[in-house]
Amino acid sequence: MRSDEVDAVDTRLGTRLAELRAEHGWSLGELAERSGVSRSTLSRAERAETSPTASVLNRLCAVYGRTMSQLLSEVEAAPDPVVRADAQRVWQDRASGFVRRSVSPPHPALRGELVEGRLDAGADIAYDRPPVAGLEQHIWVLEGALEVTAQDTVHHLGSGDCLRMRVWGPTRFRCAVAEGVRYLLAVVRP
Repeated sequence: MRSDEVDAVDTRLGTRLAELRAEHGWSLGELAERSGVSRSTLSRAERAETSPTASVLNRLCAVYGRTMSQLLSEVEAAPDPVVRADAQRVWQDRASGFVRRSVSPPHPALRGELVEGRLDAGADIAYDRPPVAGLEQHIWVLEGALEVTAQDTVHHLGSGDCLRMRVWGPTRFRCAVAEGVRYLLAVVRP
């Protein structure tokens, strides 16, 4: 994805984050208290001065009761029922080495979605809470190896392995292999 395309997504995302905060009638301070994200980080994200990390977006999604795909789909035009591979939205957390491709055509009224995730070697992403409590996830490793920690249980997944879980608390995704990992994440809202 070109840098200007990523910047445009960050700009639309920042605008949407500011709209959500305004819809709830919260100040930056109130949102910071609810999300555990600093006021300065929230302000910079809303002004698109920085691209929020996956962890920050996860915290904001939890506060707003949305999955990350729902939030990202809100910054796009009304979707077609088919999304071609070259039109699938890609979002990057440059700080952690995480790339997220929304494979499913986005639709806020549907409960399921498919997401392709890629983690660079050494990438380690910790989420302190699910965006929606009780979220069902199926993680199918396509290439490489992935370590997923959920409810204090560590799952070591290799190519072809699939983990199904309900997310109620903190989770962690870690890639300890040199070639990185590519996986498919099926998400089903409760």
